Amino acid sequence: MKHLLYAVRYLVATAVFTTYYSARIMLALILRVKPEPGGVYDRIQQSYGRAMLASTGMSVRVEGLEHVAPGQPVVYISNHQSWVDIWALLAVLPGVLRFVFKKELSRVPLLGWAINTLGHVSIDRGNRGSAFASYDSAAEQIRGGVSAIVFAEGTRSSTGSLQSFKKGPFVLAISAQVPVVPVYCETYQRLPKGSLAPRPGIVRVRLGSPIATNGLDYAERDGLADRTREALLRLGAQP
Repeated sequence: MKHLLYAVRYLVATAVFTTYYSARIMLALILRVKPEPGGVYDRIQQSYGRAMLASTGMSVRVEGLEHVAPGQPVVYISNHQSWVDIWALLAVLPGVLRFVFKKELSRVPLLGWAINTLGHVSIDRGNRGSAFASYDSAAEQIRGGVSAIVFAEGTRSSTGSLQSFKKGPFVLAISAQVPVVPVYCETYQRLPKGSLAPRPGIVRVRLGSPIATNGLDYAERDGLADRTREALLRLGAQP
């Protein structure tokens, strides 16, 4: 019975908050509110993350925010254990944030419209040329002061363990010449892949030390990926 109640709560919260915050975005567009760092659009997505966490009985414990310099755009490279990762990262990470996400999410009613309108970057992983064009666009945004959030595994882990990494996120960081910040989200126990019943509890988000990309070129993407993966494994092993 408890499992069913959690599932109903999750589905209702998703429908209600996706509709409500999409409506707020639409209203801001109608009123011709201009996007600006820390402005209405950024506050809307942060509020969405916090509302989803609160409505499902979760709170976030974040460690390592001191590793991020105020005003410094970075590429956050995160593991991906569940949908809760998205809510938690929106809720606690500093700066102007945009996700790099798979194109299929653009087709989700309301949600797809909202994330495209807010300027999050869709990647068509089945089209190499299109994907690299999207990364070029994202690199330009980052150089303009936006921090990107990328799930380097490309999809949620079915076991909670760290999967192999895609190389695109590291090409992005090198192209933008900004630091990579490893982020480990401990959310698997809250909402395992395939479940529709988020379990209340504490979500832990750990940030590691920035990894510099200054002077790196395309040929060094694999080494950057390896260093980032090792940093995430260390963060995940912390008690």
